[in-house]
Amino acid sequence: MSVHVLHQFAPPIGLADDPSSLHLALTRFGRYRLAPATPRTNWHEQLREEAHLRLLERDFIEDERDAVQELLADLPTHPRRFMEWYERLALTGPGQNDRLFPWLAEHADLQAMRWFIAQEAAGEAGFDDLVALTQIKLPAQAKLELARNYWDEMGHGNARGMHGPMLEALVRALDLDPQPHTTVWQSLALGNLMTALAMTREFAFHSVGALGVIEMTAPDRAQAVARGLTRLGIDKSSRHYFELHAVLDRKHSEHWNREAILPLVEGDPALIRPIAEGALMRLAAGARCFERYRTEFWSPKRAP
Repeated sequence: MSVHVLHQFAPPIGLADDPSSLHLALTRFGRYRLAPATPRTNWHEQLREEAHLRLLERDFIEDERDAVQELLADLPTHPRRFMEWYERLALTGPGQNDRLFPWLAEHADLQAMRWFIAQEAAGEAGFDDLVALTQIKLPAQAKLELARNYWDEMGHGNARGMHGPMLEALVRALDLDPQPHTTVWQSLALGNLMTALAMTREFAFHSVGALGVIEMTAPDRAQAVARGLTRLGIDKSSRHYFELHAVLDRKHSEHWNREAILPLVEGDPALIRPIAEGALMRLAAGARCFERYRTEFWSPKRAP
């Protein structure tokens, strides 16, 4: 079947100037190029269209890099001092301690929670696949830590323990149908960022920093969502995805920092900056989502 990637996903004129159209296009493009397929006859045309979308993706990534440069002004250059800086991001990084999550835990009604979960699910890039893509040709110690993380994501070979299907189970329990065209662009942009970093080898170390900061900052947010789901009467098996990550990601983060990031920067201090950039880019993209989500739930005058 002939697939015209760019023409199917979004009009080319003015695409880069419209974040909603841009990120809808990049989301569909990401799914297209990651999906297993068979050879197509129109591959010349597809590659031309893919090149255009790759340029748009790269412009997006460079804009995201530019946006975090001021936050790198005090970036340490010594590996151990850098790790202290990196771990402080869990407390002081963009989007941390956002008031959205206590509100989800304590006040959100079922309609609001369903909307939130739908946005999160539609923008989910698949942590297991991102880790698998990132670990390619990394130094041995970091590669092994990412492999251990991946094996946890895959349920240690047990389909019932795989993390991705756990989120899908919650989506089914809430009777949701997450689709890119019904998702706010900020959530799509978050997934597009992670996909681009993991798939582009010159951003491999950005991806290491971004994935590591997810593990480091997700537990408190996951715990708040799990509390909200419990309060709303969602059964334990359906909310297991968030309850699991509220606990397991703390262990993952400790190991990721010690076994992957620290050895990388000790082996080559030049990797400090790309790892830091990736972490800040991911946190800033998350903060942008939280701000957009809050506008959906309350006006400034009603903000708790």
